[in-house]
Amino acid sequence: MRDAQPLVDALREPETVLSLDGAGWTNLISIARAESLIGSLAHRLAEIAVPEQVGPILKDAIQATDLARQQALWEADSARRALAPLNCKVVLMKGTAYVAADLDAGIGRSIGDLDIMVAQDSLLAVEEALLDAGWEWVKPDPYDDQYYREHMHELPPLIHRDRDRMIDVHHTTLPLTAEPTPNPQAMLDAAVKLDSGLYVMSPADMLLHSVAHLFADGDLAGGLRNLWDIDRLVRQFSEADAEFWTVLGVRARLHQLEPHLARALRLAFRLYDTPVYNYRAGHTKFTDYLYFRRLLARDGWGRETRKFTRQAFYIRSHWLRMPPLMLARHLWTKWRKG
Repeated sequence: MRDAQPLVDALREPETVLSLDGAGWTNLISIARAESLIGSLAHRLAEIAVPEQVGPILKDAIQATDLARQQALWEADSARRALAPLNCKVVLMKGTAYVAADLDAGIGRSIGDLDIMVAQDSLLAVEEALLDAGWEWVKPDPYDDQYYREHMHELPPLIHRDRDRMIDVHHTTLPLTAEPTPNPQAMLDAAVKLDSGLYVMSPADMLLHSVAHLFADGDLAGGLRNLWDIDRLVRQFSEADAEFWTVLGVRARLHQLEPHLARALRLAFRLYDTPVYNYRAGHTKFTDYLYFRRLLARDGWGRETRKFTRQAFYIRSHWLRMPPLMLARHLWTKWRKG
C-alpha cells in the first residue's frame, strides 16, 4: 500500500471497505492505529458487515475510546475542582472539549493531554493552584522553562504525580512569536459555558483553533485526525446554524487565520468531501499537493514514509514559530544542551 488514502476513503465512504481482502484490512487497521483514528474508523464502520476477524478489533477500539472519553472528562473535572476557588473562566480545548460538549468530533476521538485555556492575568494563580493539587513540572530545565514563559502560548506542561496525566495550560492558541496573532480575549469572551461549569470555545473559534493548530503551528503530524475533526465540526456547526459561515469568516479575519482556514477547507473537501461550498476557499493550489503528500505519508504497515517531505514540514513548523535569528539561537542552545 503506497499511502494512507484507503483510510481516508473508509472514513469518507465506509462502504469502500467491502472490497478489501485480508491484506487490505491489515493495512487499513495499521494505518488507522498509526494516525490515532482507529476509534473514529470503528464507529464509522459500525453498520458495515466486516470480516469475522476484524469485528473484535473494532469493538476493542470503541471500548478503548469510550474509556479515554471517561478519563478525559474525569481529568477535566479534576482541573475544575482545583481551579474553582480562583473563580476564573476555564476553557477546554481540543479532544476534551469535543467530548465534554458532546460533539460529533468527539465520537471515537483519541484524547491525550488535557488542554485548557485561561486568561493571561490568571496564569500565576492557575499555576500555583495546580501545583498545590498534585501536578508537577515535566520540564525542570531552566532554559526550557524560560522559553515557554517568554515565547510560547502555554505554560510548561505539568503532569499529575499520582495519575500520570498531563495538562497544558494555554493563555492563547499560537506561540507569541508566530505570525498570526489570534485574539485570546475574544475567544474567552465568546466561550460557551457547559453544565459542569467549564467552558468550550464558540463553534467558529473551536474550528479556527483546530485550523491554527494544524496549519500555523505544526509539522502536520496527526494531520488526518485533525482534518477529520475539522470535517466533523464543519458538518455539525453548519447544519445547526445558518449563520455559521458568516460568523466563521468574521472570526477568521479577527484571528488573522483566513488563509489557513481556506487551506484547511480545501484539503478537507478534497480528502473527506467536507461541504465547504458556503465559504470561498478557492481552487486547489499547487502547494496543496505538498500538503496532501505529507498528510498521506504512511505505508501499509503504518510506518511513516516520504522522509524528505516530512523533514521539510518539520523545518517549516519551526520557521513558523519564530523569526530566523531567534530560531538559530534556539536550535544552537538546544544542540549545545543535548
